[in-house]
Amino acid sequence: MRPPPLSLALSTLVRLCPSPGLGPFHPPPRAALSAGAAMEEELKCPVCGSLFREPIILPCSHNVCLPCARTIAVQTPDGEQHLPPPLLHSRGSGLPAGAAAAAAPPPDHETPAGPACGGGGGGGGSAAGGDHADKLSLYSETDSGYGSYTPSLKSPNGVRVLPMVPAPPGSSAAAARGAACSSLSSASSSSITCPQCHRSASLDHRGLRGFRRNRLLEAIVQRYQQGRGAVQGASAAAAVAVCQLCDRTPPEPAVTLCEQCDVLYCAACQLKCHPSRGPFAKHRLVPPPPPPPQPPRAPAEAASASPGAAQGAPSAGGSCKSPGASGAGAAGGGAARKYPTCPDHEMENYSMYCVSCRAPVCYLCLEEARHGKHEVKPLGATWKQHKAQLSQALNGVSDKAKEAKEFLVQLKNILQQIQENGLDYEACLVAQCDALVDALTRQKAKLLTKVTKEREHKLKMVWDQINHCTLKLRQSTGLMEYCLEVIKENDPSGFLQISDALIKRVQVSQEQWVKGALEPKVSAEFELTLDSEPLLQAIHQLDFVQMKLPPVPLLQLEKCCTRNNSVTLAWRTPPFTHSTVDGYILELDDGDGGQFREVYVGKETLCTIDGLHFNSTYNARVKAFNSSGVGPYSKTVVLQTSDVAWFTFDPNSGHRDIILSNDNQTATCSSYDDRVVLGTAAFSKGVHYWELHVDRYDNHPDPAFGVARASVVKDTMLGKDDKAWAMYVDSKRSWFMHCSSHTNRTEGGVCKGATVGVLLDLNEHTLTFFINGQQQGPTAFSHVDGVFMPALSLNRNVQVTLHTGLEVPTNLGRPKLSGN
Repeated sequence: MRPPPLSLALSTLVRLCPSPGLGPFHPPPRAALSAGAAMEEELKCPVCGSLFREPIILPCSHNVCLPCARTIAVQTPDGEQHLPPPLLHSRGSGLPAGAAAAAAPPPDHETPAGPACGGGGGGGGSAAGGDHADKLSLYSETDSGYGSYTPSLKSPNGVRVLPMVPAPPGSSAAAARGAACSSLSSASSSSITCPQCHRSASLDHRGLRGFRRNRLLEAIVQRYQQGRGAVQGASAAAAVAVCQLCDRTPPEPAVTLCEQCDVLYCAACQLKCHPSRGPFAKHRLVPPPPPPPQPPRAPAEAASASPGAAQGAPSAGGSCKSPGASGAGAAGGGAARKYPTCPDHEMENYSMYCVSCRAPVCYLCLEEARHGKHEVKPLGATWKQHKAQLSQALNGVSDKAKEAKEFLVQLKNILQQIQENGLDYEACLVAQCDALVDALTRQKAKLLTKVTKEREHKLKMVWDQINHCTLKLRQSTGLMEYCLEVIKENDPSGFLQISDALIKRVQVSQEQWVKGALEPKVSAEFELTLDSEPLLQAIHQLDFVQMKLPPVPLLQLEKCCTRNNSVTLAWRTPPFTHSTVDGYILELDDGDGGQFREVYVGKETLCTIDGLHFNSTYNARVKAFNSSGVGPYSKTVVLQTSDVAWFTFDPNSGHRDIILSNDNQTATCSSYDDRVVLGTAAFSKGVHYWELHVDRYDNHPDPAFGVARASVVKDTMLGKDDKAWAMYVDSKRSWFMHCSSHTNRTEGGVCKGATVGVLLDLNEHTLTFFINGQQQGPTAFSHVDGVFMPALSLNRNVQVTLHTGLEVPTNLGRPKLSGN
């Protein structure tokens, strides 16, 4: 089945989502992403707290800004090593990680170019004699003279940063740089720890460039900034290109653009981070490009829209632009989208999706050994499949959001009821206390305090629950809006990079609405009643007393059931009820719509009634009682007993010589004398039929089949007393017997393999017997009335098996003529 349109789910959820102030919520236009304030939390970096700039996807599926990734990436040395002085930067120890590069003073002299390491010339902003070194500049894939550095032992997000050990004296700059590069490449490794789940991931030789850009998130951030800028009237500021490295707020206007680094610089940042010497001497600096006239863009977008801001170091080929930059940059504009290419094979587009690696790949990647044995699927089909999964998960969250909205309305009504009931109780209390003598004045104040505290407690509980539910609903709404924006994107590979994580988040968001989370914790009722008729000497002991009747019990229909001719009922006291309950009274009618009668009185909330009529409909109800009286009845539940009877031989009521087996369905005897065994069912109404199959018949015994009262004699043949009605039969003929009176001898007996049927018709009050499907003689007994149980008498020469749950047969043969 196709999931419903997500636009409909979003529009429904937006209408349901309340504002933090609990006032009326007006949904914004669908195109204005800036109005989706709840989604803004999804677009913020967990490290810097700002909107994502050039986000990358960590192996744990979380996102982080590329500049922030530099601040939390650390080198883990395998052993003690010393870095030479030229690699130690003279930056202030009190600067934050993101501002260390911009605030560093310009170098006093040129540093001789040493061997390239990692991303190339990393000494643009370094000077000898510093206290610490910018370790990441050795591995940065876009090292254009600016780097990130956290001088403290622990960064703000909790990731430990190892400080550099001072280098031994007497080493030259060039030799030390080459030694450090070779040492770091062989004896140390870089890693990054996710600020959200705290999982660490090692960096390969590509450094941070080995992580994939989240183009969908970048495009959504750009559109969000555009919409917010349009709402705030910041279109004029969007036309100004600003520096991408400035720590000032707002950033300084950009005066130059490095074509190789693809980074905008102001005059101060160019001198500090991009000097015209060393590795940067061959870079070409040009004026910043003019901004497009439409659409207007916010100042913050100028930084995030630069696709190469995170990758400005010159590569081996002289260019350092990101492979996915063009695709991300075009996501928010009106130009035609340029589909991303494989970072390992820049001329090839993504065509397949590797299920094992959970990443899009090109056909050249499939030819390599890395994906040779992996499961791959078509990119488009997997894209649609993951979109469908996300859509289904969002539908579940949308349903929960609707329930949360209804729950909030319920809580608001409870607030109003608490206020009204509280005022009513206060007024009643004041009226009663004013009618008393002066001795009641101090006691009146105490009682008013109790009412006020009760009301404040209830209000506080409800407000806390409202705030908690509103926060959850807001988070779910923001997640939904973000997921819907992701689904709008037409970039399969980008979507598949984040779809698994989003699906899990949506499922977790749905699971947070656990059972019981949408139930009020307090009741609006005030269970406070004042008795104004006590004696004057009891005024100082005056307090609230319980004078309310017990509440209506709630029937638990999921626990109410029927089995054969017995019914089981369960009920409970309503929640948030402070009225005492001393016990319950369960009433049941006669199965024919007659008068109710009490069948149980006690404190239990579960009761089973046995011995009812088969194929009958019973009505049941329950009420509670306490010292104040009997409360109202619950709703009436209708219960239908079984159409046919299922029963076995009763091991508790049978003679001790009876031997039962086959789950009490097969009976024999250990004595040569006849012994009686009864069935577990009792009949007083309806038509019932059961059969007994003769499994063993030796030496011509006389087994007897029929019905009996519960008090029948068990140590003689069935039918010899006035408590049994039976047919006893040998191998040639049969007789009917009651009170030792033998009647209606009929030819035809039983043998091994024969089947004896018993038909008890309590509507016509008759008892009839059958042998092998043929009626044995006439109707055996008439005027049969009362409660009867299936019965059998036999000795050790006979073994029979009982078959129950049979419909009343309609094709039984005509009766045989009696012999006497």
